Amino acid sequence: MCGIVGIVGTSDVAQRLFDGLKRLEYRGYDSAGICTIEDGSLKRRRAEGKLDNLARELKSHPLHGVTGIAHTRWATHGAPTVGNAHPHIVGPVALVHNGIIENFKPLRDELIAEGRKFESETDTEVVGHLVAREVEGGASPQDAVAAVLPRLHGAFAIAILFRDHPDLIICARRGAPLTVGYGDGENYLGSDALAVAPWTQRIAYLDEGDWAIIRRDGIEIFDRDNQPVERDIVQSGASSAPVEKGNYRHYMQKEIFEQPIVVAQTLQTYVRPFEGEVALPDADLDLAKVDRVTIVACGTSFYAGLVAKYWIEQFARVPVDIDVASEFRYRQPVLEPGGLALFISQSGETADTLAALRHARDEQQRIAVVVNVPTSSMAREADLLLPTHAGPEIGVASTKAFTCQLAVLAALAANLARAKGRLSREEEIDIVAHLQEAPAALNAALGHDDDIAAMAYLIAPARDVLYLGRGPDYPMALEGALKLKEISYIHAEGYAAGEMKHGPIALIDEAVPVIVIAPSGPLFEKTVSNMQEVRARGGKIVLISDAKGIAEAGEGCMATIEMPEVHPLIAPLVYAVPVQLLAYHVAVLKGTDVDQPRNLAKSVTVE
Repeated sequence: MCGIVGIVGTSDVAQRLFDGLKRLEYRGYDSAGICTIEDGSLKRRRAEGKLDNLARELKSHPLHGVTGIAHTRWATHGAPTVGNAHPHIVGPVALVHNGIIENFKPLRDELIAEGRKFESETDTEVVGHLVAREVEGGASPQDAVAAVLPRLHGAFAIAILFRDHPDLIICARRGAPLTVGYGDGENYLGSDALAVAPWTQRIAYLDEGDWAIIRRDGIEIFDRDNQPVERDIVQSGASSAPVEKGNYRHYMQKEIFEQPIVVAQTLQTYVRPFEGEVALPDADLDLAKVDRVTIVACGTSFYAGLVAKYWIEQFARVPVDIDVASEFRYRQPVLEPGGLALFISQSGETADTLAALRHARDEQQRIAVVVNVPTSSMAREADLLLPTHAGPEIGVASTKAFTCQLAVLAALAANLARAKGRLSREEEIDIVAHLQEAPAALNAALGHDDDIAAMAYLIAPARDVLYLGRGPDYPMALEGALKLKEISYIHAEGYAAGEMKHGPIALIDEAVPVIVIAPSGPLFEKTVSNMQEVRARGGKIVLISDAKGIAEAGEGCMATIEMPEVHPLIAPLVYAVPVQLLAYHVAVLKGTDVDQPRNLAKSVTVE
């Protein structure tokens, strides 16, 4: 994830801003920059690549000024060039941005029609123009930001510098984390507590929708309705901790709520919205020659692979085999030379998956790897490296890494379909549009957190729970059951809904809750038919669907969980949220160790 740092200080801040960026390097980045107010002007230094390049730029062209903002960027809109690096300067304002402005294109078109000129390919610059337009029209910085924020759709954190107001920075968050720090005669902001830890331990975590005015002598915080609010000032303790929970109770909860921003950043690595194209990193691999895909993974990553099997066969019409990594070598699979073997792992170090990768290499397979650690063993051995950008995931039960894997796999399926001549130009544009909708839909799904928490007591007493789904929602049933098992220790199983009558229906009674994942769409009616079979035998049903589906089939259910209505392509990403939240809240009710469940480890490095 991108990193943001800001200081309203009393002495030159450039070096301290640089030091703050160094503390955010763990997030990953490919360019960086700093902007200060110097002698009534906005002055900036930017560089591609690592921070060493920015350090050389600062050494040869020093920056002065007591107020400034800084940024490490992971390229989303636009390549990782100096021109696309942050901060962006537009007239009287400079800004940095973490996340994605989903409606940037209509906003950009509006601004271009007014005669405004853009210097970068980024969505960020749109925000700069909107704020600059307000300021140039006579608005105060506070009024300008208050006018612009409601127009922005997406998940983001923003910090804005104003040329003619050298004693303030305004920042805002929606979906992406942002922290403000309280110092002695100066104040700060950062993407997390780690960024500001050298200067203060007194911090406040901005709530969703908050924005803040940071001055030397204080910080004013406003909510999404522009009403002044107070947020608890806490001791961060960040000096020794690389990742903080913030104002969340558990890392898992924090990571669930990070999904809109990390999925947005992952998608924007693979999506070219201006061109309406889905792209993959450069690799010496001709997808047009791939006649079979073999997917290998473990646990949650395996379920992401199951969803990918549906997508690849549907869009590219290429047959897909899928194996649990620990079984792959031992069944002696028949692998024709030149096939594509796809390995999915969060850490890139999982022992049985790594062993399976090496076996596939020995069998003359081309190797693709979806991984969250681009320096890992699997990444280094890949012909095609497909990184996710979930950032550090501390909770053992994977959440944001899973949805980022799905985002990458959707992009891979679309690319393979195009390479095989199965995807028309119009279909690709349509896929890009739906993928761009995913972060907002994830945000909307998270908006039902309180409702899910309120009904978790219905599940907590159960000894057994069943999850049902059809098509790509079948893997989501498997994933929901795994999440519940992992952190609440309730026995849970996921089934293809049509398989219930072939055995598992014998388990149904009034003590076994049945979670049905059924977004409205082509498989809804068949799923509901299976649900009715459960109800006829006394089963207690929790239906997860959209408003249309709940209106049609929700009557008589023990509970319903409403999700936004979305295209079937992105439904697996969105429906991951309610099964994660349900497992989380049930585990909290049961008092289990949510972040470190018994017997489990984050990365399994033994077979």
